[in-house]
Amino acid sequence: MAAPFQSGAAITASHCHCIHDQLTRSNTLQRNTLLGLALAASLLTPAALAGHLEKIKASNELKVCIWPDYYGISYRNPKTLQLSGIDIDMANALGQNLAVAVKFVDSSFATLISDIEQDKCDIAMFAIGITPQRMEKLRFTRPHLSSDIYAITTKSNRRIKNWADIDKPGMVVAVAKGTLHEPVMREKLKQATLLVTATPQGREQEVESGRADVFMTDYPFSRRMLETTDWARLVPPPATYHLTHYAYAMQKGDDNWYNRVTSFLDSVKTDGRLLAAIKRHKLDPIAER
Repeated sequence: MAAPFQSGAAITASHCHCIHDQLTRSNTLQRNTLLGLALAASLLTPAALAGHLEKIKASNELKVCIWPDYYGISYRNPKTLQLSGIDIDMANALGQNLAVAVKFVDSSFATLISDIEQDKCDIAMFAIGITPQRMEKLRFTRPHLSSDIYAITTKSNRRIKNWADIDKPGMVVAVAKGTLHEPVMREKLKQATLLVTATPQGREQEVESGRADVFMTDYPFSRRMLETTDWARLVPPPATYHLTHYAYAMQKGDDNWYNRVTSFLDSVKTDGRLLAAIKRHKLDPIAER
């Protein structure tokens, strides 16, 4: 009876050796993988590991996202191609503070989040409305402006005499995709039809052509319409309708960069440069006090 027992014992021992060999190979593979990862990490350049502040100093360039159609904020004159506005002034002042050149990168409210997440710019400076949807993806500075919502119609539109005429059956209200006005008006309108255009220019064209009765905008852009067109008419709300605070936006998770920008904004607020820029561009009615 000894032979069968010995045969079984031999099989068991062989099986154990097999398991031991497999474990040894597995452990070796894991060690090699960890060593490889450690080596790869050690080979990363300082720039690859750096935050935005370090990258800005290394490249000697601050990349600032702007929307170049934002009158009084970050507006590119179509004739001269010169940029002007409070946030152009503040971006240049931030560049001087960091002792680097400023590169303006065209963006929009529709592409804002992806532009920031994909590192197309270090900071977005074009009076960005702080909304719950954007706060999920972006980190905001303390606001320096706040605006209510205004409507723009044509001088010839007889159906719209005041704010109360907007949300009525048969009325068409245009908003631009990606702007804060899209979710706000989608929630607030009960009877009028909401028309979402792909671009801000689209909402203007819809109203000017008569296909829409009004488009919704804010204080700075309403000034542009009144000062640069001969057909636009402002329809203000009789009381506060939906106040939104405006600030600058950047990626989450980079405390050094955020703190440096915050320090800069504190200094320009304290020494009066921020308020001077706000007044220079006629935005003092919407300045955060």
